[in-house]
Amino acid sequence: MYRPATAHRLAGRLSGPVLGPGDEGYAAEVAGFNRVLRHRPAMVLGARDATQVRKAVAFAAETGLPTAVQATGHGPSRVTEGSGLLINTRRMTGVSIDPVARTARVEAGARWRQVVDAAAVHGLAPLNGSSPLVGVVGYTLGGGLALLSRAYGFAADHVTAVDIVTPDGLPRTATAQRNPDLFWALRGGKGNFGVVTALEFGLVPVTRLYGGGLFFPGDDVARVLHAWRAWTESVPEETSSSLALLRMPDQEPIPPFPRGGLVVHVRVAHLGPGDEGERLVGPLRAAAPTLADTLGEMPYTRFADIHNDPAFPTPYDQRSVMLRALGPDAADDLLRLAGPGSGCTDVMVELRHLGGALGRPAPVPGATDHRDALYCLTTLGRPGGRPDHVVDGMAHHGTGRSHLNFLAGPGTDRPASRGYAPADYARLGEIKARYDPDNLFRFDHTISPRVTAVRTLA
Repeated sequence: MYRPATAHRLAGRLSGPVLGPGDEGYAAEVAGFNRVLRHRPAMVLGARDATQVRKAVAFAAETGLPTAVQATGHGPSRVTEGSGLLINTRRMTGVSIDPVARTARVEAGARWRQVVDAAAVHGLAPLNGSSPLVGVVGYTLGGGLALLSRAYGFAADHVTAVDIVTPDGLPRTATAQRNPDLFWALRGGKGNFGVVTALEFGLVPVTRLYGGGLFFPGDDVARVLHAWRAWTESVPEETSSSLALLRMPDQEPIPPFPRGGLVVHVRVAHLGPGDEGERLVGPLRAAAPTLADTLGEMPYTRFADIHNDPAFPTPYDQRSVMLRALGPDAADDLLRLAGPGSGCTDVMVELRHLGGALGRPAPVPGATDHRDALYCLTTLGRPGGRPDHVVDGMAHHGTGRSHLNFLAGPGTDRPASRGYAPADYARLGEIKARYDPDNLFRFDHTISPRVTAVRTLA
């Protein structure tokens, strides 16, 4: 059984598994949810706690091992291979709720389902996304576009403290008062500054909502898209929604409906009672005859029923572009690129309605951008397809930037600058040079250190 000498040295410091390519369990340890890329690091550590993360990062710094971190692996952008070290945090799943302070503290491998269920006991909810399987830390470090974001803003805006092991192997805590430059960078800067071992963030007083989806035949996509576009111009901030064009393969384990053809899925999450929600969605129901209607009042713990995201690992290329607006001309352009007869093969082309609290400054400034966008266009494509076709065709309606959480697959790691305003990207580079001048963490959506920045830490 082959194992590099460096892996032996690292294993001698830790109780968690340290595996090389020839070891049993290696393939399972490096696998993520999105199978579009398969990591092939020289070694992978299954970290059990923050102490093991600290020792592993210190070892990587000593030996010059380029290092990456993975919890669920929903959004890989670059393969870890060759001499690299992958730190798998999926065993670090602790979640605690402070109902008085309305905060949650979560470890690096926690998923949103755990947090939603734990918070619901106290009548609270986090600002999670549409899937219960996504890791909390990676989602939040990328900004976190939540189901309730039009009412409450980005998930990153609600972070109050971050525990991180920086590339020098030292544990640090970042808050608005302590290491404020790092605190600014982490909330939107993704995995460029070390390994986050725990997050603390605020919760919101939500127990129920009106939500679900409307499914329409693909032949009615023009009517539905234009109706939804007009509807979003007048809905209150308490209403979040998206519209997706779905082309699901006709195969297991996808349910018989909606696979096998073009289907339009309008998703709604409204913070209000059922009768109010029923009145609100009237124009959507009137757009065209539905194939299915799942809208209704529900406990927040059933949030996953709104989007019905896949619950099984699968390979996909993901792209995104932020749109300033969605006028009739933009909607027609999207129909030309992704509607019936377009030749589009993307499994999903989705528009998310932004605005509301997403357009306002964060209470404590951070690196999360896109306050000027009113819609986010996202595509999920099959490997080997044309992943950039739709987003490139819609770029002239955009802000010039992408949401980094919605970029996955080959080539999406460069340049990370597409996710930020120029001044913010320059500041991120300066902070990167302070904490990681040798670019030890150069996987994911990489921010390059700016050589003009100060290289010594306070």
